[in-house]
Amino acid sequence: MTYLAYLDEFGHIGPYISKDDPKHRTSPVFGFAGFVLPAEEVRGFGTWFFQRKCQLLDAEIQRSGKHPAFWEKKGSSLYTVRNVLRYPELRHFTHRLFNKIDRLGGFIFYVGIKKTAPPAEHYPNRLYERVFLEAIKRIDEFCAADCRPPNNFLLILDEHTQRENLITRAAQSMYGQTEQRRHLIEMPFHLESHRYQTIQAADWIAGLVGRLGAIWAEPAAYAENGIFRKYFEQPLNRICRRSGIRS
Repeated sequence: MTYLAYLDEFGHIGPYISKDDPKHRTSPVFGFAGFVLPAEEVRGFGTWFFQRKCQLLDAEIQRSGKHPAFWEKKGSSLYTVRNVLRYPELRHFTHRLFNKIDRLGGFIFYVGIKKTAPPAEHYPNRLYERVFLEAIKRIDEFCAADCRPPNNFLLILDEHTQRENLITRAAQSMYGQTEQRRHLIEMPFHLESHRYQTIQAADWIAGLVGRLGAIWAEPAAYAENGIFRKYFEQPLNRICRRSGIRS
């Protein structure tokens, strides 16, 4: 079997001091999150997500004047405290999304880091590479150790300005002398999110994980994000594999 892993970023790549800092306050975490599905289930899932998106956000899509196939809403804008409290249909949809991925033989995946380095010692590109390679490592380990027989995977990401460097690092990870990710069968693909329903789904999951990651990292500062723990933490943990945010 071949799996397709769709991931997007959550949190913020820049340094973090505190939620009240005038400059470095965006998010205490950075990482990747999304979902992993058997390849044969991806087409059907993309159709299902597109239909649910159109139902959930019909009014916004109509106001945009765009074809819904090319319209997107970022997960960080969808999963806000206000939206989760005000719209029970968003909570219902999220549980349906998790259950759909689970029924198709897939799982939620996320990996990230709590940012602790002071701004002068914080290197965004290095952080991005570190989390990117950790994501490859963990999914490769899932394919090697959690599947019988071992399976392979492809990695699909939202387009990024560091694409060339990321492809180079992925190649070094695949074909390195000491750490060979043998189950990644090709270099990661970078896609335009507004054209791919699957990448949009990954972005929504990443938006939710970013809210959860903030309260996991800074419970007191992000106490308002407790609403995400209340409604989504347990079902998320039920269907995630080899996931976590490290200090």
